[in-house]
Amino acid sequence: MKTKLISVFLIILLFVNGIFSPVCAREQEKTEATRQSLFEKVGTLSGIPWYVLAAMDQYERNLQQVRQDLKKRKGPVAITVPPKLWSGITNPDPDDTIPESIRFFGGIGRDGNGDGKADPEEPLDVLYTITRYLREYGDSRDDVRIGLWNYYQHPTAVDLVTHYAEIYRHFGTTHLDRSSFVMPLHANYTYHDTWGARRGWGGIRIHEGTDIFAGYGTPVLSTVYGYVELKGWNRYGGWRIGIRDLKNNYHYFAHLSSFDKNIRKGSIVQPGQVLGYVGSSGYGPPGTSGKFPPHLHYGIYKFNGNTTYSFDPYPFLKARERAEYKKQREARKAKKNLKNKVPR
Repeated sequence: MKTKLISVFLIILLFVNGIFSPVCAREQEKTEATRQSLFEKVGTLSGIPWYVLAAMDQYERNLQQVRQDLKKRKGPVAITVPPKLWSGITNPDPDDTIPESIRFFGGIGRDGNGDGKADPEEPLDVLYTITRYLREYGDSRDDVRIGLWNYYQHPTAVDLVTHYAEIYRHFGTTHLDRSSFVMPLHANYTYHDTWGARRGWGGIRIHEGTDIFAGYGTPVLSTVYGYVELKGWNRYGGWRIGIRDLKNNYHYFAHLSSFDKNIRKGSIVQPGQVLGYVGSSGYGPPGTSGKFPPHLHYGIYKFNGNTTYSFDPYPFLKARERAEYKKQREARKAKKNLKNKVPR
């Protein structure tokens, strides 16, 4: 059975090496489809769902972008197994690639492509190793979460990988790069950069977001593909929603007047989907409203593997607003050109 598994992994390796040459930006969609195909093939072979492998890969790829101490992997697989876990904690050679030696010292590293080496830099070896590791805990969703906990040793990491997996499973693809502005462009709104400003209610603190002033009931839209991690009341933010996207961002929408009826904790959302409506809730017990003008508080946070921190969302908002206007102009131009081509 082991020989058969390794042989199949070798076939997949040939598939990967044949396609994963350097690509330019215009081929990103093709590259993403190829990565997904790799995860699907390994998932089918191992019994671990492809979207769990894709989620682990995305989680680690995200961390590599915000951590200076982590090597940024540019290949099809970003998952990096810690050397001591790969080679064995008592192994005198942390870079050991000899399968027999690794097993002797209790390491998890395995040869997935049949070349006689267990190489932590080789995508098929990494995926084969990870799927074998997770399979030891079982096949159910809870079993996978237990395996992820034992691997990452951090509850937030387990939640993020699980939520990424749910997003991928829901949409059936890893190519989810579209985003949206936070309100309809035709709405009457205004905003400027208010991140870091002083706030005094509930104690001196800084403002961790951008305030977008608009009329009561203005629709608030999801800016990304994401997983609703939080929905409910907070004495500072009033009625608020928290959404985790696939790029390691937690989007926080606060001071709402109400939620969309289709939104609940655990919902999967997409760009432009209505989350709720602008209000002035907050600064008190549940139901408190009217202590300030109606507006949306929009914040973004990141997780670096240890802690969560906020950063200024204003540049993101301006970029998305410009992109939406550009898209509208292009749509109008295309419609006009089509109209001019119609025979009269």
